Amino acid sequence: MPRYRMIVEYDGGPYVGWQRQDNGPSVQGAIERAIFSASGDTASVRGAGRTDSGVHAMGQVIHADLSKDWSPFKLQNALNAHLKLAGEKVAILDVEMASEFFDARFSALRRHYLYRIISRRAPLALEAGKAWWVPKTLDHEVMHAAAQTLVGRHDFSTFRSAHCQANSPVRTLDRLDVTRNGELIEIRATAQSFLHNQIRSFAGTLKLAGEGKWTPEDVRAALDAHDRKACGPVAPPDGLYFMQVDYPEVIADRRKQADENDDGEDLS
Repeated sequence: MPRYRMIVEYDGGPYVGWQRQDNGPSVQGAIERAIFSASGDTASVRGAGRTDSGVHAMGQVIHADLSKDWSPFKLQNALNAHLKLAGEKVAILDVEMASEFFDARFSALRRHYLYRIISRRAPLALEAGKAWWVPKTLDHEVMHAAAQTLVGRHDFSTFRSAHCQANSPVRTLDRLDVTRNGELIEIRATAQSFLHNQIRSFAGTLKLAGEGKWTPEDVRAALDAHDRKACGPVAPPDGLYFMQVDYPEVIADRRKQADENDDGEDLS
């Protein structure tokens, strides 16, 4: 069966999250219904990451196996037409053929997230539901300094949801930068993988630093506590965006290489 790799954008507000659930509409379910409407295939779509209710995406990557060959252009148009017809807040930005060995989740090298805070006295009108409104002035430079204490390989138990199902709290955080452009404060995070609520926990804790309630040393102490109770408040989902996924370049089809390599060379 041909495999298709897609880049997906969505407004997470109307959904219970990425993953298909019984308690409400999901992004995964919306895409699977669009695939069925367009092709008749009952496909199981795999995403590069699972986002919570209210979390948005600009570059979620998924893959799906379909029963027949489609041109990427026609498949993209067909899926977007059915998503629009169904009133879904989901768009397929790109479609391409993929190797059968490509897996949107397990082939990923790094995932990139953005958290948006708008720091101003007036409430949000146009950005409501798309950013965290903080009516206080935040010092983004202190927030950035505090964020650097979290970069690296650590036990992130403090910043992990009590409902997190990961086997280990240890992760390597490659990047956690805080910048400001007028009223907008952006927190950008990069890692191979994240724990449940990890970025929202970072954002809520860094807000305390921006308000002057915590110092960078306090943030480091919270990390070292390895205790969920030491975390700051968890930021709301509105400001979180799944931005991009990095994958290794495909040099050649692994199966073809295996046929051509009779010396037992490891191709992983």
